[in-house]
Amino acid sequence: MVDGIAAIAARMAHIRGLVAPAAVVASPATTTATGTAFADALSRATATYEPAAPPAPTTTVDTSASSVRRINGDMLPQGLAGHANGRVPDAALTPVGDTGHRLWQPAAQQLTRMIADARAQGVTIGITDSYRTYDTQVDLVRRKGLYSQGGLAAAPGTSDHGWGLAADLRLDATAQAWMRANADRYGFAEDTPREPWHWAYQT
Repeated sequence: MVDGIAAIAARMAHIRGLVAPAAVVASPATTTATGTAFADALSRATATYEPAAPPAPTTTVDTSASSVRRINGDMLPQGLAGHANGRVPDAALTPVGDTGHRLWQPAAQQLTRMIADARAQGVTIGITDSYRTYDTQVDLVRRKGLYSQGGLAAAPGTSDHGWGLAADLRLDATAQAWMRANADRYGFAEDTPREPWHWAYQT
C-alpha cells in the first residue's frame, strides 16, 4: 500500500510539472486557452500513466519433511519422513514374525525373511530390542550413558531404533558370521562401532 501511495504522489508531481506553464493565468481573456492547455496536458499525462506492478507473491516451501536425516547422514525413507524419531505411529510399524518386536514395515518384512532363511540353514537369530519410543531412548541414556561419552545409547531423538530401522540381535559366533556374510542381501548393515549386535536397515 505504501508503494502505491508513493507511485501516485510521483505521478501527481509529474502532472504538475507538465501543466504548470499552462496554469499561469495572465488575464481573464486567456482563461479559456489556459483551461484547454491544462486539459490537454492532463490527458497526455494520464494516457501514459502505468500503475506500478504489485510485488510478486512470496512462496514458502515446507522442506522439513524431506530434509530430515538419520544420525548416519542418510535421508529418511518417504514413509518415515513425516514423523518424529521415537514417535512413529503404530500404523507404520509391523511385527517381526512372532518375536514380539516391531520395526518400520519394510525393515520388519526383511528382518522376518532373514531370520527365516537363517533358520533354514541351521542358524538362530534372536532379537533383544527393536523400535524405541522417545521416552525409552531417554531412559536408556539414563541407564547406559551416551554413546558419545563412552556409553551405549544414542542421544534421544537420533537413534535408528527411534525410526524403527534398527534391531539389536542375539547372536552367537555362528550367527554373527552368518549376518556378516548375508545381512546386506536383506538390506541390513552392522553400522555402530562397539555394538556388534546392532543392525540397521539401510534404505
